[in-house]
Amino acid sequence: MSTSPLDAFSPSSSSASASPSSVRRPGSLVWRRSGWLREPLLHFIVGGGLLFAVDHVLIKKADDPHRIVVGPDVDREATETFKAARGRDPKPDELEALHRVWLDNEVLYREGLALQVDRGDPAIRERVIFKALSAIDSNVKVPQPTDQVLRSWFEAHRGKYDEPARFDFDEAALSGDSAEAAVRAFVAALNDGAPGDAKAGLRVFKGRPRANLVDSYGPALARALEAAPLGQWQAVLTKGGWRAMRLNAITPPKPGSYEALRGVILHDWTDAIAAEQRTAAVRALAKKYDVEYEVAAESSGE
Repeated sequence: MSTSPLDAFSPSSSSASASPSSVRRPGSLVWRRSGWLREPLLHFIVGGGLLFAVDHVLIKKADDPHRIVVGPDVDREATETFKAARGRDPKPDELEALHRVWLDNEVLYREGLALQVDRGDPAIRERVIFKALSAIDSNVKVPQPTDQVLRSWFEAHRGKYDEPARFDFDEAALSGDSAEAAVRAFVAALNDGAPGDAKAGLRVFKGRPRANLVDSYGPALARALEAAPLGQWQAVLTKGGWRAMRLNAITPPKPGSYEALRGVILHDWTDAIAAEQRTAAVRALAKKYDVEYEVAAESSGE
C-alpha cells in the first residue's frame, strides 16, 4: 500500500495505490511524478507509473553477497527513462531518489534469495522481491489512529483534499508565424470579431486546475488568466511561446471537509504509515550491505 498525491505525470489531485505486485520484471523499478519525491516507498507506486529497467547488476566481487555496486548502467537507464517521461534529465536530487528506489529493490531481491524464496522460480526477479516483501508486510502493524491524529494529517495534506481553482478557457493556436507581434495582431483581430478558427486551430479547455496550467504552460499563463477579463482574447507568453488565450470562467477553490472525507483520510493515513514501516524495514536490511556508487568515465573528445 502507498499513497500518491497526483496522477502519474499529470496534475490531477487523485490518489493511486499500489501493491508489491507493482514490482516489474528483472531489474525493474516503478515510480510516479508530481509529489513522487515525497512518497515514502517509491517502488510500490503504480497507476501510470514509470518502468525503470536495468539489464544487470554490476558486481565485481561475485563471492560477496553483501556488496552492491550502483554502476553507470543504473545512471544511464534512470536518466534515459526519466527523460523519456519528463522531457529533461533528472536533477541531482531526483537521480538520488531513483538510486534509492533501485537499491531498495536490489536489497529486497537479495533478501528474498537469502530466504530461498526463489526455489522453483529462480528466473523471475519480481516474484522474489514480492515474496521478500510479503515477509516484511507480515510484520507491518498500523495502529488505530485517534481523531486528533487524522485531523492533523488532514491539515498537513490539505493540498490533497482541497478542490483547486479551475479555469475554462480557449486557445487559438496560430499557424505559421507565432512571434509576439503576429500573435498580438491576431488577438486584436479576434477581439474585433474575426472568427477564432480563421488562422488557427481553436482548442477549448474546461475545468483545468491551476497546477495543470502551470505544468502545461508555465506560471505566467496561470497569472495572466487569473487577471484576465472574461471573454476577451489576450496574447500570453507561455513556456511554449506566444499564445492567443481567452478566459471563459473561473471556478473558485473549495476547501475540503474533514467530516465528509474522514473515510478517505483514514485510508490514506493507513497507507502512508504502512508504507513508512515497510521503507524503514527495507532500509534496516540495507545496512547489511556495502553499497558502492561507480561513476561512468567521461568520454574524451577527438
